[in-house]
Amino acid sequence: MSDPAPTNPQAEAGHGRIALWLDPEDLRWLAEHCCCAEDAPHEATDRCLRLRFRASTALHKSGRNG
Repeated sequence: MSDPAPTNPQAEAGHGRIALWLDPEDLRWLAEHCCCAEDAPHEATDRCLRLRFRASTALHKSGRNG
């Protein structure tokens, strides 16, 4: 596994993003957990899906998805 390459803070800020470093176990929990109610609006479930996808991707890219 190669060392993770840091992102460019200015480029990420240009996309409106903020850096967030999480413990792998917290990322794993986030990737697998959804608190959306059965009747949650589509916007909420869509946001939850995006967050879980990004958490899963971060684990995968770090080689810690298992």
